[in-house]
Amino acid sequence: MTTDPHEIKTVPNLDLNRYLGTWFEICRLPLKWEDAQASDITATYSLNPDGSIRVDNRCIDKKGEPDQAIGQAFPVDAGNARLKVSFLPQYLRWLPFAKGDYWVMRISPDYTVALVGTPDRANLWLLARTPRLSAKVRDDYLSSATAQGFDLAALISPRQSGNIVSDTVLAST
Repeated sequence: MTTDPHEIKTVPNLDLNRYLGTWFEICRLPLKWEDAQASDITATYSLNPDGSIRVDNRCIDKKGEPDQAIGQAFPVDAGNARLKVSFLPQYLRWLPFAKGDYWVMRISPDYTVALVGTPDRANLWLLARTPRLSAKVRDDYLSSATAQGFDLAALISPRQSGNIVSDTVLAST
């Protein structure tokens, strides 16, 4: 938990084992390197042998083609809620500027909904274990982001069909 009133608040403790698995992107703030028209966006987290977290992001891009980005994340605080993530090739991940922040700001008690942001409030993701959330739950989580100073005017809500881009689909491209 943070003590600086200007810094975003994160959950005090994140159980990484419960966080692992597949999450559907419900909405996000735009990122320059992410396709704003992508659909069926998922993130799957698994444990690497070295204890870091493998990040496997998949989607269908604006051309209708499957796309994948593999990254690596690792906690940087005792509560595991603040992570650094890199999607650069392995040989470049040692560079200090090669890692982005990934701070878990809120998570449901059953680990089915998560709100993740960056300390500069430029990036935000609402994730769920299912492809859709009720408007009530979505609005509740987004109000937490607004309360922490996030501007949601540019929020993107990708189309989620419930399909996950499979290894087979990726291999066929």
